[in-house]
Amino acid sequence: MGTAPLTPIRVAVAGAGGRMGQMLIEGVLTSPSSFELTAALELKASPLLGRDAGAAIGRVSGVLISDDVEAAAQRSEVLIDFTRPEGTLRHARCCAEYGCAIVVGTTGLSEADKAELASLARRVPMVVAANMSVGVNVMLKLVRLAAQRLSDYDIEIVEIHHKHKVDAPSGTALCLGEAAAEGAGTTLTDAAVYAREGICGERRPGTIGFATLRGGDVVGEHTVLFCGEGERVELTHRAGSRRNFAVGALRAAQFVAERHAEGINGVYTMEDVLGLTDV
Repeated sequence: MGTAPLTPIRVAVAGAGGRMGQMLIEGVLTSPSSFELTAALELKASPLLGRDAGAAIGRVSGVLISDDVEAAAQRSEVLIDFTRPEGTLRHARCCAEYGCAIVVGTTGLSEADKAELASLARRVPMVVAANMSVGVNVMLKLVRLAAQRLSDYDIEIVEIHHKHKVDAPSGTALCLGEAAAEGAGTTLTDAAVYAREGICGERRPGTIGFATLRGGDVVGEHTVLFCGEGERVELTHRAGSRRNFAVGALRAAQFVAERHAEGINGVYTMEDVLGLTDV
């Protein structure tokens, strides 16, 4: 990370009424020397429109929740988006038009969605990551290394999230699968097995299996298992709060604001943000 900015970074938060949105707003409001909340976005039909963005956490922000993406992009340096793919793309198009950097933590993005984001990133810098947690991104490096060194071990990925999550496997599980596939010298497209039922036969060597669990209020847990003959290695990350995702997203906001100030566009990852690319 570079040195702290002399003036706070002007930040817009999309999905302001959601759990991550509220956590992000709290993070911005409690760091006034580093960040300034300039906009909070929700859907047109949201009952929260017109309310103070900090009301749900007992704070007065002076920013009213709105559906005006254009105004948000024009008055902000960075927009942080943890919504859904269709909303993320709409926000990213607007950011590209008005010169606002963007941090994308949305999961469930298709290859076409990612391609469009990459195209828009020619005009503004953006950080795109399925998981903003510092711990998860260090785990990705460990998974890649383990897959390289445990080349004859079977790889399985197990994840559990709260019952309201709409996509499966989680974006983080898929990222872990991609890291494992890269370390094993293959691709997730070729190796992934997403379901097993009935008489499915013996496990095919070189595959990466996924198991998805949903229930209760689990924030998120991911385990990558490397199963060999006579031993098993497990790498696990458990999130006890969404706060760690918000902390990572705000680090990404600072990073992308610095790239924007330098006029350096493109798509960045949390590995770039955390300086893990050369580790």
